[in-house]
Amino acid sequence: MRWTLVIPLKPLARAKSRLADTASDAVRPGLALAFAQDTVAAALACAAVRDVAVVTGDARAGRELSALGARVVADEPGGGLNAALAHGAGFVRSRDPESAVAALNADLPALRPLELARVLAAAMEFPRAFLADAAAIGTTLLTASPGLELRPAFGGDSRARHRASGAAELGLDAVDSVRRDVDTRDDLRAALALGVGPRTAAAAARLLIPGQ
Repeated sequence: MRWTLVIPLKPLARAKSRLADTASDAVRPGLALAFAQDTVAAALACAAVRDVAVVTGDARAGRELSALGARVVADEPGGGLNAALAHGAGFVRSRDPESAVAALNADLPALRPLELARVLAAAMEFPRAFLADAAAIGTTLLTASPGLELRPAFGGDSRARHRASGAAELGLDAVDSVRRDVDTRDDLRAALALGVGPRTAAAAARLLIPGQ
């Protein structure tokens, strides 16, 4: 089974506000785009991934991510993260009702294709499954097997919400790159230590990050 990944991306001008202490308003949109570009490129390089659908209302992000090979789906609901994911999953299923669908965060700049493949292989054992983030509070990936709704509940304590929804938590080791989303300076420092993709590396090189 190969997966279609649905990746949501908010307008770049509003992205990554918690990195305000690290990147200025002028720099953050480019940094958020770099995260998404490296995430999409790594996802498309994963043998378990058939294709990637990016849900966004940002024209620049749409152009850049389409150039990498992603399908771009307009964020028509405009109702936030979970509405975008439900819309993206619906778009995918309207064209292929038997598609296996997974929601993936757009801010995984250290993502490794082989680690993503391990997570998706483990998810095949369950109707719905999820992977908690590095902080063990949120979620970086949520899967739904063919014929099942994704039922995303991202944001805040999404680990608990996804578990309560009946999704199986994947307790895998050595998949740090799939867990390492980036919201804060410390998150970015941790991602850089893992080794980020080329676009994030170039963007981060222009920032002054103590301890980097």
